Amino acid sequence: MAVARYLGLGGLVLVLLISALAVIYSKYHSRLIFIEIQKQERALDQYEVEWGQLQLELTTLAEQNRVEQVARGQLKLVMPVREKIIYIKP
Repeated sequence: MAVARYLGLGGLVLVLLISALAVIYSKYHSRLIFIEIQKQERALDQYEVEWGQLQLELTTLAEQNRVEQVARGQLKLVMPVREKIIYIKP
């Protein structure tokens, strides 16, 4: 009877240790996942900043007067006289 009691108690202690180790592993794994999430969020923030900078650069480069300045300065283009302009209706 005493042996069965010690075996039952030993089994419960073993289950308790296994449960404690499972909790420790689960907590460790969740911390690793949390750290990875934080890294990905920092990368996302950096990409959003870069996206905003690219949008600003695109807006600056696509302005009508900027295009006209580049056409006149670098490409040496001139505006044709009004009579030579042909309008095409869609």
